[in-house]
Amino acid sequence: MDLKLPKLGEGSDSGVVVNVFVKEGDTIVKDQTIIELENEKAVATIPATAAGVVTKVFVKAGDKITIGQRILSLGESGGASLPVASKISVKRANPEVEEPAEVAEAANDEETPPRVAAPVASPSLRRVARELGIDLGRIRGSGSGGRVEMSDVRAYIQRLEKSAAKGKSAGVVAAAPAKPATEQIDFSKWGPVTKKSITPLRQVIARRMWENWNAIPHVTQFDEADFTRLNELRKKFAAEYETKGTKLTLTPLVLKAVAATLKKHPSFNSSLDEVANEIILKDYIHLGIAVDTDAGLIVPVIRDVDKKSVLELAKELEQLAQKARDRKVTGDELKGGTFTISNQGAIGGAHFTPIVNKPEVAILGLGRGAMKPVVRDGKVEVRMLTPLGLSYDHRVIDGGAAARFIVDLVAALQDFKEESVKL
Repeated sequence: MDLKLPKLGEGSDSGVVVNVFVKEGDTIVKDQTIIELENEKAVATIPATAAGVVTKVFVKAGDKITIGQRILSLGESGGASLPVASKISVKRANPEVEEPAEVAEAANDEETPPRVAAPVASPSLRRVARELGIDLGRIRGSGSGGRVEMSDVRAYIQRLEKSAAKGKSAGVVAAAPAKPATEQIDFSKWGPVTKKSITPLRQVIARRMWENWNAIPHVTQFDEADFTRLNELRKKFAAEYETKGTKLTLTPLVLKAVAATLKKHPSFNSSLDEVANEIILKDYIHLGIAVDTDAGLIVPVIRDVDKKSVLELAKELEQLAQKARDRKVTGDELKGGTFTISNQGAIGGAHFTPIVNKPEVAILGLGRGAMKPVVRDGKVEVRMLTPLGLSYDHRVIDGGAAARFIVDLVAALQDFKEESVKL
């Protein structure tokens, strides 16, 4: 029998193999971990759904696989290979992997409506089509078994150009031109270079940041908050929190202040439903915390921040941050956030413009606090000022609302109640 990749969770249908823990000839038991799979920003273990002897392993580290794709085959005794019929029974789900000829041709013989199955084409042609913004499913292939060839793509482009020309002559505005292919530059012509592969996580981060930046009209509101009192409270109660098994940092205090401010300004705790043309105001406050890891930026979510104590938040924050650094955070722990906080204070730097984490509509960035002279009641005092940067979606939030939000947030941070920290 074949062991295939099961469903991974809502909205997830593929992943990249990180580790393979079995080889041909191994005897495995049910629920034994067979591979580790990187999905979005989490690494999950995939268990065996049956016991037996591994007769064939179909994946290796670095492979991208999708739901229903074969991982390995099992038998009562090793060695027997699968017939061709079983090889072609799995529908192709990964367009980046070129199928064997018998798989490609058989898939085109399936009794399915035209263009429902993925079109048969080489990986290089798929890459060109992606860069040009062309849907290969719209092109009838002239190759063996309906395989799409480069000549088919050229003919399709020519037909589009003719249609556009007819539209212009009839007074119809033509569609925007396709995105040009990215030029690959040989930088070694000017000196020595070192090439470093982009990890799957970095690819996810790059794609998400690009999508967020291009989909959301960003505006960033800047200010400074006096963290002198917060820092004094942290020092005062740090020893007591250590007796409870956790460290008291400034971040749990910031979480509570942000949650209180979001309750006063619910539009910052919302999402824009572009399909229904509605603003979704959420009655829960789940805050995403950007964690800087060796592999890249990961944003686990702490739920119901407004309902938890500072002690509970300190413990959960410490646990989630460690799980993120160990790449043990689950997919569910990365979803459902209503507002994100990116705190660079431990690293350094001042103001910066964080990118809104879609479908959220706002994000708070904190820089490193610094001792500065401040005039208070006509006297100059040295206080710890922390830079704040509030980026927001201008489709949902106006500048006046952002200014009022950050004023209330600064007040919540500077007038933090000691009773909220005391155990």
